[in-house]
Amino acid sequence: MGFFDQLTSGLRAIPRILTENRTLRREVQQLRAALGRVELRQTAALPQDGPLRDYEFRVTSQWGEDGIIQHLLRHVAIARPVFVEFGVEDYTEANTRFLLENNGWSGLVMDGSEENIRRIKGWELYWKHNLKAAQAFITRENINDLLAANGINGEIGILSVDIDGVDYWVLEAITCVKPAIVVAEYNALFGPDRAVTVPYDAAFQRAKAHHSHSYYGASLAALVALGKRKGLAFVGSNTAGNNAFFVREDLLRAPLRALTAAEGWVKRGFREARDVEGRLTFPSFEDEAAIVNALPLVEVGK
Repeated sequence: MGFFDQLTSGLRAIPRILTENRTLRREVQQLRAALGRVELRQTAALPQDGPLRDYEFRVTSQWGEDGIIQHLLRHVAIARPVFVEFGVEDYTEANTRFLLENNGWSGLVMDGSEENIRRIKGWELYWKHNLKAAQAFITRENINDLLAANGINGEIGILSVDIDGVDYWVLEAITCVKPAIVVAEYNALFGPDRAVTVPYDAAFQRAKAHHSHSYYGASLAALVALGKRKGLAFVGSNTAGNNAFFVREDLLRAPLRALTAAEGWVKRGFREARDVEGRLTFPSFEDEAAIVNALPLVEVGK
C-alpha cells in the first residue's frame, strides 16, 4: 500500500476511532457512577455522627466531595434541588456532576474559558440533563448579575465556589441566592488561626499573582467568619485539606454540628508550588506556607 493509500485509510478510520473513544468514555463514566452508588449505600450504613472525611468517595469530584455532599443531603432538607458551581473547567472533575447524573438535580456551571464551556455543551450529559453552562470571568461586581441572568435566585440546594483566587470576596458579594449547603475552597497554607485572604483584584489570576501558584484564596478561619455573617455553619473539611463545607444555620440538625475553624482545619497533603520557571518544586508544607504568608494579605473576620 502506497503512502497516499495509507493516509486515506487512516483518515477514513478517524470517525470510527472517535466513536470508539466516546463509547469507551461513556462506559467508564457509567462504571464510575455505578461504583459511586455502591459507595453511597456503604456510607449510608456507617454511624452518621463522624467527621465528614468518613463519608468521602469520588465519582466525578477531585478529592471525595461526592461522598461528603451525599452525606450532607441525608441530613439537610433541600427545598429546591438546584446547584451553582463556578470554576469547573470542562466539568470533567466537579463537585456537582454526580448530583446532576445520579440525583437528577439541575444547575448552572460557569467557567472563564470559552473552550471549556464549548466542550461542556458538546457532551452527552448536556442534553440528557437540565444543565446550563455559561462563560464568564467571575468578579464580586458581576456575580449577582450573572446568576440572575441565568435564572438563578432565591433558595437553591448547593453553591460550590472554587476559582483559585478571590473566592472570599466573591462569596461575600453573593446576595441573590440562599443556598442550603455551600462548598468553598480554602488555602490551608494560611494555617488554622489566621483570618486572611488575598487582596481583592477583579483581574486576579493565580499564575500571575505569584510564581509559586500557592498565593490565592482565603484561610479557613476567614471563610468560617464570613459564613457566620451569612448565617452559615461550618461543619467540616475534606481529607485533602482544601474544601470547607457549610450548612445554613436554620437547616442544621444532628448529627451535623457547627465547628470552629481550629476544630475543622485539615493540613493539606498535596504540594503544588513552582519555581520562577514554572517547574514543580515539592517543598514541605511549612516552606510553602512561609512563601504565601510573607505576601500581602488582608485581615478579615474581626
